[in-house]
Amino acid sequence: MGQFDIEMTVGDIVTRQPGLSRVFERLGIDYCCCGKRSLKDACMQRSVDPQVVLTMLGAEHQESDAGAVADVSAMTLTEFVDHIERTHHTYVKSESPRLCVMAEKVASVHGTRDGRLVSVRDTLIALADEMASHMMKEECVLFPLIRRLESGAVDDLGHYGTVVGPINQMEAEHANAGIALASLRSLTDDYTPPEWACNAYRALLDGLQQFERDLHQHVHKENNVLFPRAMSLEAGRLASS
Repeated sequence: MGQFDIEMTVGDIVTRQPGLSRVFERLGIDYCCCGKRSLKDACMQRSVDPQVVLTMLGAEHQESDAGAVADVSAMTLTEFVDHIERTHHTYVKSESPRLCVMAEKVASVHGTRDGRLVSVRDTLIALADEMASHMMKEECVLFPLIRRLESGAVDDLGHYGTVVGPINQMEAEHANAGIALASLRSLTDDYTPPEWACNAYRALLDGLQQFERDLHQHVHKENNVLFPRAMSLEAGRLASS
């Protein structure tokens, strides 16, 4: 695939063509929290041939509808944080409670048959709580800082003084969320229902898979695009002041 090579980071690939995240999702390649790894290194960790993955990326590029995915690289930073709040934060706030209720019901009915369902419930509830706190910090602290930074108020960043500290905290919390997602995938055999699973169980697994996909996109946009742009803008303005 001419525009990509195995030395590019997986985060850069998804930044250029967001729809290609589907390929990495299918292969279990982390392009958000570990988005700074090269495609070559990411493939080695998953024991897949990088050249085969390049072919898959090319095929997906041909089939994908580029207009269906928001081009965050063309947004201003203010538009970007508005997009994250409107798209990903809204989704997590509405979907987390629904999934937690479903996980509780499935664990209460089938937990004696498969004890992992209790762990699924507990892991999901903890993740939902952490995400609620995380999003509040972004909406009340980091995103307002980024908006002020872009407006030129580089000297008006409150007692934080810089966006670097809040960004480092958000990235650490993203890593914790990634661990929880990996645990949920492992506990559910890659979201594969057993033959005896009821419709509620199957719906829970489908919801968890969709939740994972959205959170991967959410973290990727912040870690690999928004945060580097914000820090670069701040560094440039501080250097010129």
